[in-house]
Amino acid sequence: MIAESRNEKIFSATITILLILFSVIALVPLLSVVATSFSSKSAVDMNTVTLWPRQFTLDSWKYMIDRPDLWRSFFLTLVTTLVGTVLALLMTALFAYPLSKKEFRWGSVVMVAVVIAMIFKAPIVPYFLTVRGIGLYDNPLVLVLPHILNPFNLIIMRTFFKQFSKELEEAAMLEGCGYFRMLFQFVLPLSKAVLATLALFYGVVLWNQFQHPLFFLQNPDWFPLQIKIRQFITDDSVIMSGAASTAALNYNERTLRATTVIFAIIPIIAVYPFLQKYFVKGAMIGSVKG
Repeated sequence: MIAESRNEKIFSATITILLILFSVIALVPLLSVVATSFSSKSAVDMNTVTLWPRQFTLDSWKYMIDRPDLWRSFFLTLVTTLVGTVLALLMTALFAYPLSKKEFRWGSVVMVAVVIAMIFKAPIVPYFLTVRGIGLYDNPLVLVLPHILNPFNLIIMRTFFKQFSKELEEAAMLEGCGYFRMLFQFVLPLSKAVLATLALFYGVVLWNQFQHPLFFLQNPDWFPLQIKIRQFITDDSVIMSGAASTAALNYNERTLRATTVIFAIIPIIAVYPFLQKYFVKGAMIGSVKG
C-alpha cells in the first residue's frame, strides 16, 4: 500500500472538512423544518424554535395524516413515480441498446438528434399546444408519459452498453440468442449499477414534478403531492380546512406546512441509501466513453 505524502494528507483533510461543513450547512434548514413540525403552536408563534423542537407535540402530524386529500395526492405521486420509472428505464434501454451497436448505421444521426434535444429545450407554448393536442390536458397520464425518455439518461445508458462484453454477446448469438433476448436476459441483469442510477434520476424528477401538473391539470383530484404542498403553503384556508375552530389547537399554519414538507421528502430520503452504492459506480461507468 502506497503511503500518502504530507501534501496529499493535507489535501484529503481539507476536502473532508469542507464536505462536513457543506453537509452541516445543508442540514440546518432541514433540521429547522423538522423541529417546527414537532413543536407547539405557542413555541412557533414566539419564534423560539431553532434546530430542536420546543414543547414537543405530534398534533400537527396527527392532523395532516388524517387528511384524505394529502393521502390521495401522496398515492397518486407514488404510483406515477413507480410506473413512470419502470417505463422510463424500459424505454431508455430499448432506445440505448441499438444505439450502442456499430451495426446500426443510423446510430450517429439519431445521436445527433438526441444531443440537440438535450441542449435545446422545446419552447413552452408549442410544447403546451402539442401536449394538449394529443389528449393529455387534464389527464393524469401527463404525469408519466412526457418523462419516460430523457436524452441525458439515454446517453449514460448507451455509453454503458457500449462497454458491455462483446465476447459474451457473440457467444450468446452463436447459441441462437436474438437482440431482444440478449437485452433482457443478459445485458439488463448485468447492468444493475446504471439501472439503479437512472432509476434514481427518473424517480426524483417524477416525484418532484411541479411544472407539468401546474400547466396541464385542472381537476384537484389529480393534483400530485408537490401541487398539494403548494396549496398548503400559499392558501391558509386549504391547509386549515377541517381543523376545529378553537383556540386550544396546538398547531398552526407554520407547523402544518413544515409537517407537509417533511412528509413529502421522507420517501426519497428512505430510498436513497439503498441506491447510493450503485449511484457513483453507475454514473462513472456511463460517462467514460462517448
